Amino acid sequence: MGQLSFFSAESVPPAVTDLCGLLAAQGQVVVLRGGARVSIVVDEFWRAEAIAELMREASLEAEIGRSEEGRPLVRTAVFPQLMDLATQWTRGAVKAVPEGWIPGPREQRAWVLASGRVELDGQRYVLGLDPHAPDTYAALAQSLMRAGVAPTIVGVRGSVPGLRISGRRRLMHLSENIGEPPDDPDARRNWPHI
Repeated sequence: MGQLSFFSAESVPPAVTDLCGLLAAQGQVVVLRGGARVSIVVDEFWRAEAIAELMREASLEAEIGRSEEGRPLVRTAVFPQLMDLATQWTRGAVKAVPEGWIPGPREQRAWVLASGRVELDGQRYVLGLDPHAPDTYAALAQSLMRAGVAPTIVGVRGSVPGLRISGRRRLMHLSENIGEPPDDPDARRNWPHI
């Protein structure tokens, strides 16, 4: 095990803004009476459990259910504190990346929990993007670059778009930022390896 970075997700206090990492992936924010709600559909139950825990750490109620397709769905209750996220991450009814956004360690961790996947025996790592929000891809790539992790946009013509991170130094930087994986074998297999 490596040394804990002073800038890792474990060293930063939880905040509502951690959920920006879910919105960078396939997460959604919707304004409802009394506030806003963040929700995300994921592929695996370990992801749903870890995301619900991340929400609770930020003092938000979280529930896990199933989407119409039967996939795990995690969502917050409706909170006024989420209105700022809704305002920042939407333009009209369309998802948009806030200008100048830089994902911190906890936002990067949320993004990995939502949609991160290992490629090529751990030599590359992909952070998933929202296939329904292609206008966000370039801004998210620039945001990740500003955070010190230079990615390549991949899969834009397919159903699984993402930001690919390759190279030992970049993978190490991402791994140091996001901290340890949840205590689950599938989570460990889907965590960046150095």
